[in-house]
Amino acid sequence: MLDVWTVPLIIVVLIICMVGFNAVRKWSKAGVVVEGQAGSIPASIEEHPFTLNPIIWVALIAVFFMGIVIFYYATSS
Repeated sequence: MLDVWTVPLIIVVLIICMVGFNAVRKWSKAGVVVEGQAGSIPASIEEHPFTLNPIIWVALIAVFFMGIVIFYYATSS
């Protein structure tokens, strides 16, 4: 007995997990800071520091999903 929102919720959770795994993979590739010698910051991060933040992506995905649920119930009643 699957609810109408079980499969979409599983898809959203998988997307959020993929964002998290991708963030961990990128973080593990980051160079180690050697006693005061920090590497240069890539230009894409300097220009848009929030675009690669996984917490923001997870929050946006969750808000988008909740918006779909709210819209569905608002239009169905």
